[in-house]
Amino acid sequence: MSKFIGYFTDRWLSWALLSSALMLAIAHGFETFGGYAPCSLCLQQRTVYWVAGAIAIIGLILTSRRDLQRFRGGFNGMLALTFAVGMVLALYHAGAEWKWWPGPTTCASAGGKVDLAALAAIADGTAKIKPPACDQAAWRLFGLSMAGYNVLISLKLSLLSLMAAFSRRSFT
Repeated sequence: MSKFIGYFTDRWLSWALLSSALMLAIAHGFETFGGYAPCSLCLQQRTVYWVAGAIAIIGLILTSRRDLQRFRGGFNGMLALTFAVGMVLALYHAGAEWKWWPGPTTCASAGGKVDLAALAAIADGTAKIKPPACDQAAWRLFGLSMAGYNVLISLKLSLLSLMAAFSRRSFT
């Protein structure tokens, strides 16, 4: 088992990059194929994955040099912090959806859906654009919204990043 964990933590920068790309692809899929337009909090949560992907790429490039491999733990630590920020953002979003606290005033309107008729209305100038509401879950599965699932995923990614950051192999 420790061999498996060591294999995984040695390659965490690659796994973090893959995880970030997968989360962005899933979000884009919900938007493109599911018709779920993102609210401003959704977009902020996506930014976290873009940042994590950039950290992972820079870490992979720099630690590919033998003399810079000792910084791998630092990059994994930055990933842990980045994913923790994502978890806090997602928790704030999920809490606003459950009405535990107010969401930002920038997205307290009724949600909208993107379709061809809406795009045509935008093109001819007759559209009344209503951004999606941050305080209304557009989709739920087993009681959790996309923001709720993002809390769990971000927590997992943050913990795995911490494991990789503090593994003995990260400092050699």
